[in-house]
Amino acid sequence: MRTPILAGNWKMHKTLDEAVTLVKGLKSELASFDHSKADVVVCPPFTALTTVRQAIGDAAIGLGAQNMYWEPQGAFTGEVSPLMLKELSQYVILGHSERRQYFGETDEGVNHKIHAAFEHGLIPIVCVGENLEQNKAGETVGFVGGQVRGALRNVSAERATRLIFAYEPIWAIGTGVPATGEGANEIIAKAIRGILAELYGDAVAAQVRIQYGGSVKPANVHEFMSQPEIDGALVGGACLKADSFADIVRGAIEAKGL
Repeated sequence: MRTPILAGNWKMHKTLDEAVTLVKGLKSELASFDHSKADVVVCPPFTALTTVRQAIGDAAIGLGAQNMYWEPQGAFTGEVSPLMLKELSQYVILGHSERRQYFGETDEGVNHKIHAAFEHGLIPIVCVGENLEQNKAGETVGFVGGQVRGALRNVSAERATRLIFAYEPIWAIGTGVPATGEGANEIIAKAIRGILAELYGDAVAAQVRIQYGGSVKPANVHEFMSQPEIDGALVGGACLKADSFADIVRGAIEAKGL
């Protein structure tokens, strides 16, 4: 069985003091049950990475960044490189729909970032997902499949087994209206794991962990995590409270029967 991975994307939230309070609370909540059979990751803003790393200490919580540029250094004002992140984090979120929508990120750019992440020892969490119009028009499988192909251009099979995909239907992010577990599972099976199998074979496809993201809460995490193709969640708003995120971790472990 693929190890479940629950990652909390803080987005543009939390001052340094608030970040420490959240991590301390999460550590306390997680200490109340055995979460060793799942990977738990927090992804704060760049400004809080060092502080959060110190607050995590030796706790079994991974640390991820929310984005990066692909060049290791240079005249790229305002950007953060994989060389800078590798000393702080293990994971990096790439291609989030908000980056694509508000900052013009493309499949080609995401692909560059994936290669750079691997070159510097970072594990990419690669986001894909369709908007409401594409969903209603029945274009989801084709569109998401195209994002997957674009992300994996010239990525080796060995590296592909180590990255993480996150299926985040844009219409479900922050809206309180998630996809159904069955519907998300079907899209993941066809447009992500199916493309992986086409590109690399069934054995590689079976190893890749795929999250669902989009209004995941303690109340619905079991619905998603009980699906065979869904290996975790990329959590937004519900990760900003320690008890809520811990309940999602607990629910995911229970849903997988671990």
